Amino acid sequence: MWYVSTRGMAPRVDFEGALFSGYASDGGLFMPEELPQLDRETLCQWSTLSYPGLVKELCALFIGSELIPKDDLNDLIDRAFSRFHHREVVHLSRLRNGLNVLELWHGVTYAFKDLSLSCTAQFLQYFLEKKEKHVTVVVGTSGDTGSAAIESVQGAKNVDIIVLLPKGHCTKIQELQMTTVLKENVHVFGVEGNSDELDEPIKAVFADTVFAKKHNLMSLNSINWSRILVQMAHHFFAYFQCAPSLDTHPLPLVEVVVPTGAAGNLAAGYIAQKIGLPIRLVVAVNRNDIVHRTVQQGDFSLSEAVKSTLASAMDIQVPYNMERVFWLLSGSDSQVTRALMEQFERTQSLNLPKELHSKLSEAMTSESVSDEAITQTMGRCWDENQYLLCPHSAVAVNYHYQQMDRQQTSSTPRCCLAPASAAKFPEAVLAAGLTPETPVEIVALEHKETHCTPMRRGDSWTLMLRDTIEDLSRRWKGRVLNASQ
Repeated sequence: MWYVSTRGMAPRVDFEGALFSGYASDGGLFMPEELPQLDRETLCQWSTLSYPGLVKELCALFIGSELIPKDDLNDLIDRAFSRFHHREVVHLSRLRNGLNVLELWHGVTYAFKDLSLSCTAQFLQYFLEKKEKHVTVVVGTSGDTGSAAIESVQGAKNVDIIVLLPKGHCTKIQELQMTTVLKENVHVFGVEGNSDELDEPIKAVFADTVFAKKHNLMSLNSINWSRILVQMAHHFFAYFQCAPSLDTHPLPLVEVVVPTGAAGNLAAGYIAQKIGLPIRLVVAVNRNDIVHRTVQQGDFSLSEAVKSTLASAMDIQVPYNMERVFWLLSGSDSQVTRALMEQFERTQSLNLPKELHSKLSEAMTSESVSDEAITQTMGRCWDENQYLLCPHSAVAVNYHYQQMDRQQTSSTPRCCLAPASAAKFPEAVLAAGLTPETPVEIVALEHKETHCTPMRRGDSWTLMLRDTIEDLSRRWKGRVLNASQ
């Protein structure tokens, strides 16, 4: 299985190459050169698998046993999920009036990113240990990615991780989950800016390809193909849990509602659809509505500013994984994709060509949800089910309630993806007039020592980042030298 850049100007790579690269050298994102097609028989065989079982099958399809033999792959995935709080790893809650909520948040940091990052970290360490190599992972976070990335690699001897978090733009719990991990290989910076601003110094160090190569830099943001690959399993598991029966011809449809910011889960769902999973996608966003505008009007343009919302992890202006969707919609045409993305990067504004837009609106529908609708949805779900939703999950569930209230009941089952536990967002729970429920592990964070280096306005963030990376490389070389003496 080979991977090519969506922009077509970078050499093709295998899974290991895609894993360690993040962005391709031409600025594009890696995608499989050819997508396998799953037949009815395969889908029926997979329908009884557990969530980890589905991850194993999907990874085997896209990784190749010459890189990671099947037994090793299965062990890595079992290890990745060994610390999850729920024995099923992912759990479907069936609530009143046909509301199905797929809980993707039973990992250590109570967010869906634990699923893909725990696997990605295992793959990473597998290759690094084989080659006795070291990498420095650089991550920008709007909330959940940072803590899940830290959790997945903390204490690893071949990996250092640098996380930039937007000071004051995460919830207190999200911040504590990052700043209380006092491991030697974890380095956290608090940036005086929002999540789009803190991406700039990260882009700058990766754009210096000589520097990035010299210091073995890599990203674990949702651009990394490995994360998209694991996230495909969410959609398969949702489908098999909610499809009424696989005895019908054609197979029944299931509608999957995907709350999204950077569009990683959406890209994963669209790839799942392309390889044969009969799902209809609904994209749900907060007031940062670029994906919604793109689906509805073909308007892929930045707003004037990021809007702060209760669903803060989705307060993102640039949903970079849409590039993968555009590439697939264009029939894997890298010239078209490159022209579109270069125009967007130049002008921050793009109207999709008519044909591409009509394909996009055939592939998915969308909605944008206000803070008021988020709190109303959280309140209603509690009243009807005694079930607490996090604000991001409420963005998805809002669509379900809208369809119900319009009496648009259809025989198509619907599954709403729930990316985080309400326990991480007590402020939003209180805003909805409800009482937060906080697990003991989260309460304990309040009393732990923290460490976070400030990046202030007026500092050169890029220079600070480069200095830290160089220092970590020197330390690793020193350790290797000492070990060999």
